[in-house]
Amino acid sequence: MSIYISKPCSQLSHALPFFATFRFSIASAMSNSLHSSAFVTPRLVLKKVLAKSQHEGDGAVVRRGIGRTELKNLDPFLMLDHFSVSPPAGFPDHPHRGFETVTYMLEGGITHQDFAGHKGTIRAGDVQWMTAGRGIIHSEMPAEANNKGLQLWINLASRDKMIEPNYQELPSENIPTAEKDGVEVRVIAGESMGVQSPVYTRTPTMFLVFSMMPGSEWHQSIPESWNCFVYVIEGEGVFGCTSSSPCVAHHVLVLSLGDGLSVWNNSSKPLRFVVVAGQPLNEPVTQYGPFVMNTQSEIEKTLEDYQYGRNGFEMRKYWRSQ
Repeated sequence: MSIYISKPCSQLSHALPFFATFRFSIASAMSNSLHSSAFVTPRLVLKKVLAKSQHEGDGAVVRRGIGRTELKNLDPFLMLDHFSVSPPAGFPDHPHRGFETVTYMLEGGITHQDFAGHKGTIRAGDVQWMTAGRGIIHSEMPAEANNKGLQLWINLASRDKMIEPNYQELPSENIPTAEKDGVEVRVIAGESMGVQSPVYTRTPTMFLVFSMMPGSEWHQSIPESWNCFVYVIEGEGVFGCTSSSPCVAHHVLVLSLGDGLSVWNNSSKPLRFVVVAGQPLNEPVTQYGPFVMNTQSEIEKTLEDYQYGRNGFEMRKYWRSQ
C-alpha cells in the first residue's frame, strides 16, 4: 500500500500514527530537495522522545530513551540507556534472561564479571555484545573516575531465549571504521560505507555510530522492513528530509519504514549519533525487570529458576562479584 503525501515532511510526525506500517512515496513533498532521490521510500521521524535522567543500579545515572512510558519498546529493542557512572556507584550483581545487551563505551571504562568466570574491562570505543540466553548474573562497575556509554537491550526470539550465554567483544581498534566527505562511521553491527562488522547478530541488527562534521550530509541504506531509531549523542542534526526541524542531543527518534535515512549537519558543531535497526520478531513480550520471555507462565518459571538456582542460575547461591 502506498500513500502519496503533499504535506511538508516536517509535519509527518504529527500526521502519521506511531508504528505505522505504511510505505511512503513523498516525491511531491520533497521535490524542492535534490536529496529526495537518495531513497525510494525515505525514513522520516515518526516520534521524538527525550531521554530524561533517572537513577539506576547503585547510584548510577542513566538517560533512558527506550523502556520508559513514552516508548516502552520498539521490536526487537527493549531498552536504550545512555549511562554515566563514577565510583563508588555502579551496577552490582544482577541477573538477565531471554535477551542480549550491547554496551558501547563513550568515555572511561566498565569492568565486567559474571558467575561463569568471565571478566574484563571495556574502555572508550570498545563494545561488548552479551547474549544472556538462559541466564547470566553479572556486575558492571566503573573502571575510572568518569565513565559514560550506551547500553542497548535486544530481544531474542522464543527459540533462542534458553540458549547458552555468549560474549562477543571488540576493542576499539578492531571495530570497522570508514570515512567519507566529513562523515565517519563505526560499524558495531551491520554494514556502512562498504565495511561490515564481524559481530554475529542472532536477532538481525544494525548498530552504527556516526560522527558528522559541520556542513556534511549522509544517506544510509537500511533494510526496508526493519524497525529503526536514532539516538543523538551530541550536537544537532536534521533527519529524514531537509525541511525537518533539527533534533538535539539526548533524543530518540523513531523512524518510519523505508529503505534509508538521510541526515544533514547544518550546524557549526560536530554531530554524533547512533542508528540502530533490527528485524522485528513479531512475538509477544512479557517482561519482569531483567527477565524477558513470551508468556507470564515463562516469567513465573524464570523467577522459580532464579530463586532455587536451576536451569542456568545454578551458581546464583555461591557467587558474588569481587
